[in-house]
Amino acid sequence: MPGNANAQSKHHPARPLKVLVAEDNLINQRLVVAMLSTLGHTGVVVGDGDKALKCLAKLKFDVVLMDVMMPNMDGVQALQAIRAQEQAQGGHLPVIMATAHAEPGDAARFKRAGADGYVSKPIDVEQLKAELDRLVA
Repeated sequence: MPGNANAQSKHHPARPLKVLVAEDNLINQRLVVAMLSTLGHTGVVVGDGDKALKCLAKLKFDVVLMDVMMPNMDGVQALQAIRAQEQAQGGHLPVIMATAHAEPGDAARFKRAGADGYVSKPIDVEQLKAELDRLVA
């Protein structure tokens, strides 16, 4: 049945991803993890950029979804630290930046900072799926 195949591919990715979600808002954490689960992926949550870096030092992830505005170390600072470490050690981890305070030019600014993708908040599941698919294709 073609209809079932379309529904199947909409919610089940070619391969499940392990996504580090760096987000300080509890409601947003739960929403993003639920979205990732719906898309067939797994989300691991940390509350700020510093914790994201510590988590990345211990565990392997396919993608990072990084909130821009967080306490202790914001998303852009954490992104810069990830990219500096990659320059020293090699490798590349796709990072998607997320912000509620969307401004014209944000996507370009985050790309210059080293981001691979961008989503605005509130995060739309289809926009998130499109960015994930684009980055891991």
